Amino acid sequence: MKFTVLNLPRDFEEQEVADLFKAYGNISACHLVLNKDNGTSKGFAFVEMALEHEGKTALKELHGRKIGKNTIRVKQTD
Repeated sequence: MKFTVLNLPRDFEEQEVADLFKAYGNISACHLVLNKDNGTSKGFAFVEMALEHEGKTALKELHGRKIGKNTIRVKQTD
């Protein structure tokens, strides 16, 4: 399953995004989108999980979770 993760804290790092999803199963890809000019996070990422049932659990548990001052949104993508 592939996901777009939105509204991440700007100081979040790619490993932190991966760790959020790894709590629910194996991930096959994680990419935090960075600003080309200064290398800081743009506040969103793409994550792919290997198994559908693990992905569904991650979606259920992570969508709407508060991280710092941000409430993240997790959307399934094709």
